[in-house]
This record gives sequence, structure tokens and C-alpha cells, in this order.
Amino acid sequence: MKHINYLQTVPSCRYDDHDREQEGNKNTKFVDLIIDGRSLYQMLKKYDRVPSLGWGSEEHQKQMIDYFLLNQLHAYLFYRYPILVCPWCGDEECGFISVFIEREEDLIIWRDFKLEPDNKSIDIGPFYFSWEDYKSAIINTYGAARTE
Repeated sequence: MKHINYLQTVPSCRYDDHDREQEGNKNTKFVDLIIDGRSLYQMLKKYDRVPSLGWGSEEHQKQMIDYFLLNQLHAYLFYRYPILVCPWCGDEECGFISVFIEREEDLIIWRDFKLEPDNKSIDIGPFYFSWEDYKSAIINTYGAARTE
């Protein structure tokens, strides 16, 4: 039997108030993906990418949600989706981390994480989520990192 992971989403940012590295850098606000109590951002921080959910234009956020809910295929990645992106602009051309997402009945599976465009495998996952909990967590990312 597969271990069902628990996904939460929480607003976060690239640097805390006392982080010296924020000097001269963009302190992007985003929605972190917390898997079984562990931050995906922190697990993959060495790649200097941030989660793609919860920030950017309204159109971009809706598209990311559609990707993660498998309502829309990515234009050239198909069933792979940009899960962590450039912290400055979110543009895939700057490089990103992708994940293969599939649905098997009431399970969502994240597997085969890769550093793009190098197509280099990252040793993390797979993760299995209950569809209803997953869907709720992904939908709740909309606007969650908005700065007023």
C-alpha cells in the first residue's frame, strides 16, 4: 500500500527579515507546498527556485492552478509542470524544476522531479495525495501570496 502524503499550502517568502542574502535580491512572496510538514521550497532551496503557485498575474495563477489540477496540459511539457521557477520573474526560460503529475482514480501522484532545461533528475518523491485534499490545497493558493 502506498503512503498517502498530506499537502498543505502556506504563504511564504524567499528570505526572512534577518537574512543577509536578501540584500540586493528580490524577496519573492509565494505559496509554499508543505508535504507531510516539510517545505518543498526548503527541500529544494539549493536550486534557487521558488514555488510557482500563489504569485504572479491573475492569469498566470489561474493557469498554474489549471496545470496542477490537470485541467490543462502544459504547451510543451505535456504532463510535466513547472513546480519551482525563477524567483525574479517566474519565467521558464530562466530555468525551473518540473514534476510529472498524474491522477489514478482518487490519487494524485507527483514523481520524476527534474531540473530544467538540463533534464537532470532530482532525487525526491514520489508523493501521493488524496484528490479531494490536494484539490482544496491547490485551489487555496490563488492570491494567497498577494502583497497589499
